[in-house]
Amino acid sequence: MGTLTHFKNLYLQAFDDCKPEYLVFLLKVYSAFCAIMLLMAFYAFFYRAFTGFEF
Repeated sequence: MGTLTHFKNLYLQAFDDCKPEYLVFLLKVYSAFCAIMLLMAFYAFFYRAFTGFEF
């Protein structure tokens, strides 16, 4: 659990003192979008792997 807290702290520190604020918001939305796309890719891979899909 400490690793997740460490990554959270790194993420929050990356945006400290960044200007302009709209760019910070845009980067946070983009990082969330990338995380969602990565999770979808993992889901699709494991779904195909466990259902016997021929690669």
